[in-house]
Amino acid sequence: MRGGGAISAELAEIKEQVYADPRPKEYFDRFHERARTHEPSFVYELVRLVTSVYAYVLLRARALDVANVPERGAVILAANHFSFMDHFLLGSYLRRKVRFMAKSQLFKGAMGWVFVQGGVFPVRRGARDEETFITAEAILGGGVVVAMYPEGGRSRTGELQPRARPGVGRLALESGAPVVPVAIVGSSKIRNWKRLRFPAVSIAYGAPIRFAVEPEPSRERQQEVADAIFDEIKTLYAELNRRGRHGATAPLAGARDQ
Repeated sequence: MRGGGAISAELAEIKEQVYADPRPKEYFDRFHERARTHEPSFVYELVRLVTSVYAYVLLRARALDVANVPERGAVILAANHFSFMDHFLLGSYLRRKVRFMAKSQLFKGAMGWVFVQGGVFPVRRGARDEETFITAEAILGGGVVVAMYPEGGRSRTGELQPRARPGVGRLALESGAPVVPVAIVGSSKIRNWKRLRFPAVSIAYGAPIRFAVEPEPSRERQQEVADAIFDEIKTLYAELNRRGRHGATAPLAGARDQ
């Protein structure tokens, strides 16, 4: 595998990430309320149709072991994160609708409307945003799929971050929902579309991991579980990378309890 510097040189630059949202917490209450009480509208399927065509045709996306995602009941999809398209790649091959968290800065204008209609809910990065966890756990309580990025934001280097943030560990422990680790390979180069370069992308869904419910896990316990989940993502990612575009992943074990 190439070093981080070589990979970074191949990638188009992305804007600096803005973590602080000047709008108060109360501004986002309406978005959380809608996410908790409404299913995604027709907009979800419309956006999925358009982005899936893009993924299938230009990105030549392929998915491996989709059957690892349970067909019913609450599920947390935990994936690495390189591109805005990761949201759509995660859901393109699933029959089930996926509910996403998205940074609060995106909830404005036309895009904000699309997100709200699609069942997306905001997270105020850089703040202790309890509303995000309340919404996520409420949605999971309804037996749906919620996607979360353990790294907390997009990698700017084209490499996985060294460590997960504790949020995914907290959500897994407090909800008791099984976690499906997901590796997405190739999406880091989607940002090169302005150069008319469209990478081939692969998505691998790992075996579900189950954690016993812990209503008030310590910060250390949250981090421990987040690290365990991220280790599974790293393993999937390395295997997918090693075998290349046309290789098959090694057989995956069934659901595991931890």
